Amino acid sequence: MSEHEHDCGCGDGCGCGHDHEHDHDHMNVTLTLDDGTDLECEVLCIFPVGEKDYIALVPAEREDEEDGEIFLYQFIEHENDEIELLNIEDDDEFEAVSDAFDELMDSEEFDDMFDEDDEDEDDEN
Repeated sequence: MSEHEHDCGCGDGCGCGHDHEHDHDHMNVTLTLDDGTDLECEVLCIFPVGEKDYIALVPAEREDEEDGEIFLYQFIEHENDEIELLNIEDDDEFEAVSDAFDELMDSEEFDDMFDEDDEDEDDEN
């Protein structure tokens, strides 16, 4: 299904919920699509829903930051640091994962707004 490179780089304190060491480079994944083409993607985040972890990916070469395609997969990290991405086949599961991802992005945008406000206040002082 998916081939990928693992260089976990979402940063210390990233909230990905994993106990492995991080470096600060972006993590990239090469997806093999249904038509056999490869697509290089950047990892947006790894997040839990229920008992499972999921990963959100965006194409590395994207023209429009706002309306880019996002890929959601179940994320499994094996003990030997091998990563497995599984398609989400169940509609209810996909809906739950999609909702959790939307909430995560909304909360990050909300946090970013406050970070920008704090920076503006610091600039005024």
